[in-house]
Amino acid sequence: MTTASDPSYPAHWEADVVLRDGGTARIRPITTEDAGRLVSFYEQVSDESKYYRFFAPYPRLSDRDVHRFTHHDYVDRVGLAATIGGEFIGTVRFDRIGPDGRPASAPADEAEVAFLVQDAHQGRGVASALLEHIGAVARERGIRRFAAEVLPANTKMIKVFTDVGYQQKRSFEEGSVHLTLDLEPTAESLAVQRAREQRAEARSVQRLLAPGSVAVVGVSRSGSGVGSATLRNLRDGGFHGHLYAVNEARAPGMEGDLLDGVRAYRTVADINAPVDLAVIAVPAERVPDAVAACGEHGVQGLVVLSAGYGESGPAGLARQRELVRQVRSYGMRLIGPNAFGVINTAPAVELNASLAPAPATARGRIGLFTQSGAIGIALLSGLLRRGEGLSSFVSAGNRADVSGNDILQYWYDDEATDVALLYLETLGNPRKFTRLARRTAAVKPVVVARGGRHTPAGHLVPGTRLPDTTVSDLLRQAGVIRVDTVTELVDVGLLLAGQPLPAGPRVAILGNSESLGVLTYDACLTEGLRPLPPQDLTTAATPADFRAALSAALASDDCDTVVVNAIPWVSERTLADDLAEALRQAAAEVPGKPVAVVHVELSELVEALSAVRAAPPAPPGPAAPDQTATTAGAPAAAPAPAQGPAPGGAPREAARRIPAYPAAERAVKAVAEAVRYAEWRRANSEAGQVPEYEDIDEGGAAARLAALLDGVPEGTALTLDEADARDLLGRYGIPVRPVLPAPSPDAAVRAARVLGYPVALKTTAPHLRHRADLGGVRLDLTTEAELRRSYEELTEALGKPGELLPVVQAMAPRGVDTVVRAVVDPAAGTVLSFGLAGVASELLGDTAHGLVPATDRDVAALIRSIRTAPLLFGWRGSDPVDTPALEELLLRLSRLVDDHPEVTAVALEPVVVATEGLSVLSATVRVAHPPARTDLGPRTLPSY
Repeated sequence: MTTASDPSYPAHWEADVVLRDGGTARIRPITTEDAGRLVSFYEQVSDESKYYRFFAPYPRLSDRDVHRFTHHDYVDRVGLAATIGGEFIGTVRFDRIGPDGRPASAPADEAEVAFLVQDAHQGRGVASALLEHIGAVARERGIRRFAAEVLPANTKMIKVFTDVGYQQKRSFEEGSVHLTLDLEPTAESLAVQRAREQRAEARSVQRLLAPGSVAVVGVSRSGSGVGSATLRNLRDGGFHGHLYAVNEARAPGMEGDLLDGVRAYRTVADINAPVDLAVIAVPAERVPDAVAACGEHGVQGLVVLSAGYGESGPAGLARQRELVRQVRSYGMRLIGPNAFGVINTAPAVELNASLAPAPATARGRIGLFTQSGAIGIALLSGLLRRGEGLSSFVSAGNRADVSGNDILQYWYDDEATDVALLYLETLGNPRKFTRLARRTAAVKPVVVARGGRHTPAGHLVPGTRLPDTTVSDLLRQAGVIRVDTVTELVDVGLLLAGQPLPAGPRVAILGNSESLGVLTYDACLTEGLRPLPPQDLTTAATPADFRAALSAALASDDCDTVVVNAIPWVSERTLADDLAEALRQAAAEVPGKPVAVVHVELSELVEALSAVRAAPPAPPGPAAPDQTATTAGAPAAAPAPAQGPAPGGAPREAARRIPAYPAAERAVKAVAEAVRYAEWRRANSEAGQVPEYEDIDEGGAAARLAALLDGVPEGTALTLDEADARDLLGRYGIPVRPVLPAPSPDAAVRAARVLGYPVALKTTAPHLRHRADLGGVRLDLTTEAELRRSYEELTEALGKPGELLPVVQAMAPRGVDTVVRAVVDPAAGTVLSFGLAGVASELLGDTAHGLVPATDRDVAALIRSIRTAPLLFGWRGSDPVDTPALEELLLRLSRLVDDHPEVTAVALEPVVVATEGLSVLSATVRVAHPPARTDLGPRTLPSY
C-alpha cells in the first residue's frame, strides 16, 4: 500500500509540465488513493480510445483492474498520471518483462509500456510528455528498452512513439504494430525534446500576451486602486478583445452593469463567457479565492499584481509557493506576483494589462522583459522618450512561474520582435538561459543588464554561485550582449533595433566640432574599435554639408559605421529641421551601414526630429517595421524609405531609425557592442566541432571512476592522489609530467637519476604550492651538486622536509606558464577556464570562461579573449607558442568532464606552453557521485 505520504513514494518524480497548447499539467506517480480518480477518468474516455488501449471493447474497469492500475512497487511496475485540477487527464504505466515477455524483476532491462489519454485532451501533447517522464523513470530503475503493442489504426499513438527521437525497431505481428524503443537519450531525442519545449513554452506566453478576453479582478467602485488603473489602461489602450471588471462588493443582481464603461461582475464565475486572461489586483489574503474562481472558470493565465509575497519575508515566500502550486493545479501559468503587468502592441491585440498609463508605448521592434517594476517603468519611459516602440513588454515581479527563459522562447520566433532586451536580477537557471540565449542570438540580438549579484528577496530560484565576471563570459560565449546599466540597455537596444549590423570595427567620424570628434575618436580606441581620423566640417557646416559628408562616408569602402557629431548653431530653428531631414536622406540613399548621432545640447534638433512623430506609423510586421530616427531625450524622426537588413539578418524594407546620444562615450559603447555581436554572429554562422580523438579511453575512464568512488558516500568529494589523477587524465590523452618524492637529499638525487637532468626541485606543501615567489622552486638543476645545494637552501629557508614535502621533476621546455581549469557549478553546468599563471589571473582576474562541451571555435576564442593573450602570440618579438596544442588540451579536458559528470573539478597548473608542444606539470582532480542532470531529463517547470 503506497500513498503520497508513504516514505517509499518517489516524490522526485512529480513535475509540472507545459503542454503543446501552452497549458500546464502535473505529472505524478499513481497511488492507492487514486482509485476514484482512475474510475472517473476511465468513464470519460471514448469507447474507441478504450478499444485502442485494450484491443477489445472494454466499457468499464473491474475492481481487479483498478487494484492493478493503482498498486505499484515503483521498481518493476510504475504508473504515472497527468492531472489538471487534481483529476486525471492521461495515464501511462510500464511493467518490467523478461526475454519471454512475462513479468520479471531486475536485472531484466525491458518493460512493456501503455498509454491512455482522455479524448478531450488528445492533441495537447499529453502522451509525449508522459513518455518523456516514464522514460526517465525507467532509466532510473535500470530499464533500457520499452516495448509497445499498438493497433495499426491507432495512428496517433504510433506517431507519439515514432516522433520521440529514440532509436527504435518496428514490426507487424499478429495484427498489431510491435515497437521497441531504446531509452538511451540521443542527439535526435534531445533535439525533439527541446523543440517541443520551445513550442510549448512559447505558446504559453502567447496565451498570456494575446488573449481574446481579459477580466480584471479587484476593480473598485470609486475608481481608485491598482485594479481600476489597470482596467482603464486596458480600455484606453484599445484592447481588441472582450473586457470584464470584477468587483466582489457589487450588490447581487447588478451583474453586467457598467463600471468605468466596462461590464462588471461580482465574481469571475458570473461572467457567462470564456475568459482567457485574468489580472488579479486584490490583497494577498484574497488571492487564493480569486485564483480558484479563475481556475474553475477555465481561465488560461494570470497576471498577479498583488504584493505581499516573497518580497515581504518568509511568510510571504510560503504564500508565494502555495500560489504557484494552486495556479498550476488548474493548468494555468502565472506572471508575478508583485508584477507590473504586460503589454502587447500587436495591432490585432493592443493589450496594456499593466500599470503603465495608456498609451503606454508606441509599436516597435523591441521586446522588453524586466523583473523589477520600477526598472520597467524607467525603461518604458526612456524608450518612449527617445521615440522607440515595443513589440511586447513583460514585468514579471517575483517571477514565481513565468521567467525570462519563457519570454526568450516566445521571442525566438516572434516576427514582431527584432531585438530582445532583458533586465535580470538573477539567472535562476543559467544552463537553460545560456542555451536559449545562444539559439535566439543566432537570429536576433539579446541584450541583458543584470541588476544584482545575489538572489534578492522574493525570487524563489537560487542564483548561481559563479562570480559575476564568469557569468559575463558565459553570456558572451552564448552571443548575449551584456551591459552594466539600464541606460546602456536602452542605448544598445536603440542602435540594434534601427540600424543594420556593422561589417567590422572601422568607424568614420564626422561633424561640426573638432573637439567632439576627438572625444569620439578616443572613445572608439577605448572600446577596441578602429576609428578613422575625424572629419571636421567646421561650425559653418550646413545641413547640405552634413548630407554630402555622410553619404560619402557611407559609400566608402574604408569604414563600417559612421558616427555623426553635431553641436548647436547660433542660428534659426530652420537649420535644425533641415539637418534632421538631411541625415535621414543620406542614410536612406546609402543603406547597409549603421549610423549614430552624437549631439550636445541641441534642443532644436531634438524638436525637429520629434515633430514628425505624429505621422502615421508604418504597417506592422517584418516587411515594414516602424523605424525612424531618434535622439536621446526626445521622440524620433519620421520614417524615410530605405533598404537594409534587419538586425536578425533578413532583408526587409524599412525606414531606418537613426539613434542619437547626448555623449560620445554612450554612442561609441553602443556601436562597440553591435560590432562585437556582429563578429559573434559571423563566427557562429557555422557551428564549431567537437573533435573525436581515437586515443581517448572513455570506457576505461568510466570503470576507473566507478572503482574510485566505490564506497564514497553521496555528497562527498574525493581528491585523487597524484598517481590516480595522472592515470585518469592520461586516458584522455592529457599526460602529466611525473614527479618523485624527495624526503631527503639522497632521495632527491636518486629521483633525478631516474628522471634525468636537468630537473626542478619543488615544495608541494599546501601553503607553498604554486608560490614560486616564496622561493619554493629551484629550476634547471643540471648536476647532483646543484641539486644538493638547492635542497639545503630550501630546507634552511622554509622548513624541514616533512613540512615542505619536496619533489623532483624533469625540466620542461621553456614557454609561457598558463592555468587550465574545469569546475562544475550546480546551476550553470561545467565551466572551462583559461588564463596565464601567476599575477595575471590571480590578482588581475584575467581569466576567460566558457561552458562545456566546448567546440574548436569556443577554445580558440577562449585563448584569445584574455587581455594577456599577446604573450602567447609573439609579443615584443618573442617566439609564438604552440596554441594549437593548447587548444587540443582544452578540448580534451572538455571531453573528459562532459563524458564523466563524476569529475567535479580539474586544475592543471601550471601548463607550460612552448614553441612546440606543452607540458602539464601539476594536476588536481576532484570526483564525486554526480547529481542528476536536469537539462538532459524530461521537460519540467521549476519546482518550489
